[in-house]
Amino acid sequence: MNVKQLAAEKAVTFLDNGMTVGLGTGSTAYWAIEKIGEKVKNEGWKIRAIATSIRSEEQALGLGIPIVNFSSVHTIDVTIDGADEVDGCLQLIKGGGGALLREKIVATNSRQMIVVADESKWVRNLGKFPLPVEVIHFGWEWTFEKLQLLGCRAIRRMNGTEPYLTDNGNFIVDCAFEEISDAPQLHAAVNAITGVVDNGLFIQIATKLVLGFNDGTTRILGR
Repeated sequence: MNVKQLAAEKAVTFLDNGMTVGLGTGSTAYWAIEKIGEKVKNEGWKIRAIATSIRSEEQALGLGIPIVNFSSVHTIDVTIDGADEVDGCLQLIKGGGGALLREKIVATNSRQMIVVADESKWVRNLGKFPLPVEVIHFGWEWTFEKLQLLGCRAIRRMNGTEPYLTDNGNFIVDCAFEEISDAPQLHAAVNAITGVVDNGLFIQIATKLVLGFNDGTTRILGR
């Protein structure tokens, strides 16, 4: 079993039959969805889910996990999702998979957000992983320039020869800051730029971290 799978399956032990669950996106969340699918198939779990991306929704439906929409539920019990970086305050950088906006909408409407990660994602300070920022097409060049004024090296994400598009049809600009000393301040500064939809800093959102280690152990950390 790989480390991501180890952490993801440990996180699923915090779920209960009958819950409404947020399904994250990415290589670690994939394993959580697979494990939930096993619970549905083999143990008869009645789970309702809201997915944070088209690919996670397709995976869930293929495993027999019912997908519901926001109008049919008032809140989400638990969301399980991965992270590109996580620090000791459970501040996250997310969005490497391109789903940061949907992930944040789901996570902030959840009673709990359980983050699953392997030990390589655990950092002292955020910033080595470039911060993804979702921006609209109109005037994106000006938005790009203003992001650079915050002190980063910015690159518009590409998909081959074409700009990468999120499930919402927006661009992503990856902003390399190297080290983020004040994540809440940077989050506010980025989102204050007109043309920015949201960014991949998750502040005071994650409630629990399940960290997987190469020696086969896991560690649970709370905020």
